[in-house]
Parts: sequence; structure tokens; C-alpha cells
Amino acid sequence: MWRYLAGGLAALLMVAAGWTLFSGRARTDPVLPPAPPSSGATSVLQDDAPGDPPVPEASERTREEKRFDRYDKDRDDRIGREEYLVSRRKAYAKLDANSDGRLTFDEWAVKTTTKFATADRDKSGSMDRAEFATTAVKRSAKPKCACPAGRDEDN
Repeated sequence: MWRYLAGGLAALLMVAAGWTLFSGRARTDPVLPPAPPSSGATSVLQDDAPGDPPVPEASERTREEKRFDRYDKDRDDRIGREEYLVSRRKAYAKLDANSDGRLTFDEWAVKTTTKFATADRDKSGSMDRAEFATTAVKRSAKPKCACPAGRDEDN
């Protein structure tokens, strides 16, 4: 019976912790420092120090706007069916090795069949444990730190 009580109490504590974490308010005020005060009709070049180039202003585009623009090839602010399917047609064309417009299973599975043929060293049509071990995905090690060489503190 005590297990049920402990489990119920733990569940209530987790609900309370989740409620506390997710009901908090996110900071909405800007983190950037305030802009320097400008004097009415003065231009940007007059406010800057001499020799400083004016800072260019870039428009803020969202990820979805950029994605939309990649698909909208004719720039008419509409994505037609053909524009939407271009990337799929390119991927299909890469797989369709004999360019007959039909994708066979072997064409679709060319990477896997090539990997199998390479691993099957004795060409028996099956792999033993040693041959199968060669098909494991090669994981690349984390890149080592490209930190500058440390200074000798004894000097």
C-alpha cells in the first residue's frame, strides 16, 4: 500500500514541478543596449564618428520565408505543384539509374545492395559475423579542440 502512496506523491510532485517550470514568464524586453539618442533631422553619417562607415540595415526574414523563397523559383509569391516537386524529381532521377522513368527495387536499394556486395567478400550470397561487422556505420569522432596553444606561465 505504501508503494501506491509513494507513487501518487511522486506523480503529484512532478506535476507541481512541471506547472512551476512552464507557467513562468519569458523575458520579453530586448537584451540589446538602448540606441543612442538622435537629434531630429541629423543624418546617420553626421551622428557617427568620422571615418566610420554607416551600418547597413538588413531585413529580418524568418526561416519559413527563406524556405518559401527556395521553393518559389519564378518569384511570383506562389508555389505551384511543379515548383514543389522539383526536389523530389531530382532525387528520383538520381535513383533511376537506367533513366526509363521506372524505379525498380534494385535501383531504389542500390546503396544497400552495393554495401552487401562489398561486405560479402567470399561472394557466397550471405554474410558471416565477421563480414557483417564490416557493415557497421562508421562514426566520426568528435573534432578535437582547435584551441590556440597554451602559453608557458613560467616565463
